[in-house]
Amino acid sequence: MSAIAGIGTDLIKMSRIEQAWSRHPERFPEKILGIDELRVFRARAARDRLRGVRYLATRFAAKEAFSKAVGLGMRAPMWWTRMQTLNAAGGRPTVVLAEPLASWYAERFGAAHVSLTDESEYGAAYVVVEARGQC
Repeated sequence: MSAIAGIGTDLIKMSRIEQAWSRHPERFPEKILGIDELRVFRARAARDRLRGVRYLATRFAAKEAFSKAVGLGMRAPMWWTRMQTLNAAGGRPTVVLAEPLASWYAERFGAAHVSLTDESEYGAAYVVVEARGQC
């Protein structure tokens, strides 16, 4: 059985993300999303703007939830682009970390689990971080 080291959750209004993206169409996604997330976002947004908003909102929420689960908030080594939520081959969302956050995290925690959801008005994320050395 795995021990839980941290839990984080976040709820975001779609309209808040839509407004930020409308004000800063290039800068906002580039500030929030990692390189792999940005590629997926651009493809989804090109097909349907609403899909772009939902993707941005759920990834924003995931980063907030993760930062809460590890107890950092948005301060070094945590930063928006250093934590990505990407889909595994079967579609399950997974946490992918970049340096220097990846090394900091590996010294302190085990696996990270993320769940995302969205509806017309809200996006949400829930993150559970296992204690280091757990299976």
